[in-house]
Amino acid sequence: MKVWLDALGVEGAVVEDVELEEGEVRIQVRPGYRQARRCPHCNRRGAREDSGDGRRRWRAHDVGLLHCSLVAEAPRIRCREHGVVVAAVPWARHGSRFTKAFEDQVAWMVTQMSRHAVSELMRVAWRTVSSIVERVVDEARRRVDLLSNLRRIGIDEISYKKGHRYLMVVVDHDTDRLVWAAEGRNAETVGAFFDALGPERCKNIEIVSADGALWIEDMVRQRCVNSELCTDPFHVVKWATDALDVVRREVWNQLRRSHDSGHRQLAKSLKASRYALWKNPENLTDRQANKLAEIERVNNPLWRAYLMKEQLREIIVMKSSDAARALQGWLSWACRSRLPAFVELNRKIRRHLDGIEAALRMGVSNARVESANTRIRLLHRLAFGFHSAKPAIALAFLKLGGLCPPLPGRK
Repeated sequence: MKVWLDALGVEGAVVEDVELEEGEVRIQVRPGYRQARRCPHCNRRGAREDSGDGRRRWRAHDVGLLHCSLVAEAPRIRCREHGVVVAAVPWARHGSRFTKAFEDQVAWMVTQMSRHAVSELMRVAWRTVSSIVERVVDEARRRVDLLSNLRRIGIDEISYKKGHRYLMVVVDHDTDRLVWAAEGRNAETVGAFFDALGPERCKNIEIVSADGALWIEDMVRQRCVNSELCTDPFHVVKWATDALDVVRREVWNQLRRSHDSGHRQLAKSLKASRYALWKNPENLTDRQANKLAEIERVNNPLWRAYLMKEQLREIIVMKSSDAARALQGWLSWACRSRLPAFVELNRKIRRHLDGIEAALRMGVSNARVESANTRIRLLHRLAFGFHSAKPAIALAFLKLGGLCPPLPGRK
């Protein structure tokens, strides 16, 4: 009889009978002596209270083309700490109607394919797939403290649903793992992370990287007094790219409204110059390089804006003590540029100057967090989206938090 347990990945059970009924293999089992009458919350042994709702079934892996279930008594016991509860069974998680091996396989598969594909292959409802993932992750998070030994972290937000629905994610720079996530995009959400971390562990945080959001920076300064706040340098380059695009649109609007046919022709050519201005010079195609050469020849304001964006990008790439001095020179240039978008960018960078200089000095960016966000978006596409934040967070922890169980039989 033990061969059935080995085949299904079931431990701690004793087989009493096997029967084929209504096209389903049903295996009558009972917990082993050491696993019987255990509390599902504290694992303490308790006195039998009553027979509960009688016999229950737990779905196991299919046997060939046949469904397979474990059938056993589910008595209630009296725990000294938790009162009257249904006794735990060693082959399934509390509250589940599936074996642990079955759920572990579903959890592994959902990180590799869509929930619909998993539901078809495992012959369960797609909502059941989400419930299994949440159950597996909840158990793993009780077993593993993801917030221990944090020293360098990155904080960012990611949209998980239309309508400005966001998740706040925290990634450990040293392990590249997702350590915390919650729904929201405000100071209260960041504060909830530091509440979970606790005041003592907040004091151990040395570096926090973020994208320049003031509500993140304010909360970090309040709660992590010993940390160095680093503003992601590549977001600074994005600010410059946005300012360049503002200049491009302003110049285009001026030219297209002109009564001069030559100016209107220039406006048409500028409309196709967006990607040429955005891309790094080493990645330009011949056509885009020619477009830039034309802008240099006929449009001084836009060309100056492009040069300012490129110089700022070069400064960010330096990531050394020289970069801070070069940045001060760039800020002076932006202040005198007579380009309103870059004058405003100068003010914005000065507001975040301490964090930017810290990031350049230490060579820290939010790249790991952005990488995690990219992988979360991929998981969302595989899952074809989520109706709520909880399954989205559970799937992110499963894949990026190191909580995904191995395939049964491959431990």
